[in-house]
Amino acid sequence: MSTVQTTASRAVWDEFVSELPVGVLLQDEHGVVLAANAMASSLLGDARARDDSGAPLPSRAELAAQVLRTGSPLTIPVVLPHAQVWAEYYPIVVRGQVLVLLRPVQADVPHSAGLLDALTGLPGRALLLDRLDQALIRARTRGTLATLVLADVHRMAAVNAAHGFKRGDELLTVLAKRLRQGLRADYTVARYGGDSFAVVAEHPNGSGEEVAARVRELAGRAVRLGGERVRTGVRVCWVTSDGEAAVHSVIAHVEERLRR
Repeated sequence: MSTVQTTASRAVWDEFVSELPVGVLLQDEHGVVLAANAMASSLLGDARARDDSGAPLPSRAELAAQVLRTGSPLTIPVVLPHAQVWAEYYPIVVRGQVLVLLRPVQADVPHSAGLLDALTGLPGRALLLDRLDQALIRARTRGTLATLVLADVHRMAAVNAAHGFKRGDELLTVLAKRLRQGLRADYTVARYGGDSFAVVAEHPNGSGEEVAARVRELAGRAVRLGGERVRTGVRVCWVTSDGEAAVHSVIAHVEERLRR
């Protein structure tokens, strides 16, 4: 009876997974696919996936190892030749396996998933952490460097008091657009906090100072609000890593420098 119930349950489960509107993959700790539904197979094919900046993603083995090592879920925007998906990685630590869900991107998915900042349209902190993590992995495996820049906009309270919160939001939107348009397309520009922005840049050498200087120049320019030119002070700090430091270590270091 137990065997019959198990067999029947497996059949029901297989049918259920096959009908889901998302791709479902089960991988082992080495990234080897143990099971996949038809949608996952059709989405992935044999193509090498890239992130939405155009950079190749780490291998399945690297991603599986990262998720199992941290024990935390990971969401990555993935661009395939014929589709764009959110790849969600969930660790099954006790079994040394990773469950991967592939959700085709819809127009409202990034906002509803909380990955993009609703005001500026930039990646939010969750997506920034993922981009930084991927940049550190590439730096470590390719012998390059990754720089995290934080830019804190001063006197936002004074701007809100003098011009209203709507104008304050307009100021942040203008700064976000400047940073996005004024920096290289393969850099990640994110809304880090209420009054701060973050930039993740990858480069073959250097200290990251040139990236920070460019961020300072762009964010420090005056903005016209309601017919008046407003210039807010901007404090910029950065950290450059060869990829050996953990994500939270890099962030803690640059935040500490920003508070000095």
